[in-house]
Amino acid sequence: MEFGVGYFPTHDGLGPGAVARLVEDRGQDALFFAEHTHIPASRLSPWGDGTRELPRKYAHTYDLFVALTAAAEATSRLRVGSGVCLVIERDPIITAKEVASVDHLSGGRLEFGVGAGWNREEMENHGTDPRRRMAVLRERVEAMKQIWTQDEATYHGEHVSFDRIWSWPKPAQRPHPPVLVGGLGPTVHERVLAFGDAWFPNHAPTVLERARELRARADRHVDLMVMSVPADPRVLEQYQQAGFQRVVHWLPSYPRGPVERALEEWESAIADLHGE
Repeated sequence: MEFGVGYFPTHDGLGPGAVARLVEDRGQDALFFAEHTHIPASRLSPWGDGTRELPRKYAHTYDLFVALTAAAEATSRLRVGSGVCLVIERDPIITAKEVASVDHLSGGRLEFGVGAGWNREEMENHGTDPRRRMAVLRERVEAMKQIWTQDEATYHGEHVSFDRIWSWPKPAQRPHPPVLVGGLGPTVHERVLAFGDAWFPNHAPTVLERARELRARADRHVDLMVMSVPADPRVLEQYQQAGFQRVVHWLPSYPRGPVERALEEWESAIADLHGE
């Protein structure tokens, strides 16, 4: 089982390149950056269980692909990825170009986590009807796959449509970077099976049982990864025994000292899992 960390790359925390160098030097396998283009000041959409105030880091992140480029340029081995890219808020032709560019520049180290998000006002500000967001997500991912894999790409759907376009570079990974489908909703397995290479939910009590359900339904190999895992060797052992490929722990969006301390706690849990 591989180990990674997630991070909101904020302008007042340890920079994305510095975080990437740190976690690569400390032996982590992957680094995932969160994305929010903005946070609507209305705060109508509840966060989490609806009782907690939204952390400030949500409104203070760098652009996702700028941060990923900095991380890729600062490292040589580390897998870098989106955890997750809010595809429903992005033009698919531009996003396909950004994904391919980072993957090409990094020598094929990008992992493309995708999701629809939870903030309805944020979606609406980008022109997406929240009621249609899952259909939009699917079509945009399908359209990007056409752009990545075809010299002359065409796609026609209800929400995305274009005729015969050229777009280079193509991704270094073939046929394209792995698409990791985030989410824990009731229809997430349909999305994973339709266009995903892996399921990438947040840690929750239901994940292990739903992973078994996904495996039972799948007629092809689907990787299992999980985000937001606590630094607890007992939890890590459960995911290892369930056959998860990778577990990911969030680091705080702070300067170097608190980030290093949180990383040390995560490393300690991994060492305990391995009996070290």
